[in-house]
Amino acid sequence: MKLNVIKKELSKIKRTTFGISIPELKKFAKEVAKDNYKEFLEENDFSSFELKLLHAFVLGYAKDDIKILINYFEDFIPQVNDWAVNDSLCQSFKISRKYPEIFWKALMKYKKSKKEFESRVVSVCLLSHYLNDEYIDKVIQVLDKLNTDNYYSQMGVAWAIATIMGKYPNKCLKYLQSTACHLDIITLKKSKQKIRESYRVPDKIKNRIKQLGV
Repeated sequence: MKLNVIKKELSKIKRTTFGISIPELKKFAKEVAKDNYKEFLEENDFSSFELKLLHAFVLGYAKDDIKILINYFEDFIPQVNDWAVNDSLCQSFKISRKYPEIFWKALMKYKKSKKEFESRVVSVCLLSHYLNDEYIDKVIQVLDKLNTDNYYSQMGVAWAIATIMGKYPNKCLKYLQSTACHLDIITLKKSKQKIRESYRVPDKIKNRIKQLGV
């Protein structure tokens, strides 16, 4: 589907106060993905927030070889400068669950990045697709060493830690209370805040978190 056609169709979609609604964009993304997703991804000029979100959703719905999709995923990362686009990209890329080893290898190229949203891409992909028995220990190790010099990278790690607490409370508590935890003070505080706000974490765990020093 040609980019000019896509822009024209987007202009017809009912808008909310904040722009085109996410359900509307996802619906349109499915159509683009079925038509000729490569043409759109390669022509997209990212001239609007909606086009960036659409790009993320199309990547999630596209059906192709995992390595081809990962290449498009990586090509898009430099365009990510917003938490909503970042998280939509990561959470939509569900094909990674079918090929966890391949995507893990690609994702780990960014684990030492000092760029705010490259770091957040890692943390949100981990919390979205790798919180399982096979990967949980490696996930914690990666999160522990991710760059958290910027707000959105800090919040990405904090969100991941809180999500882990909901699914692996004993393992997460052990990590936070051990010398193996190297989270900076700000990220640790944000992690505790996210844990307290989480409906997945029982009150008894939240009470134990309050007892931590930070």
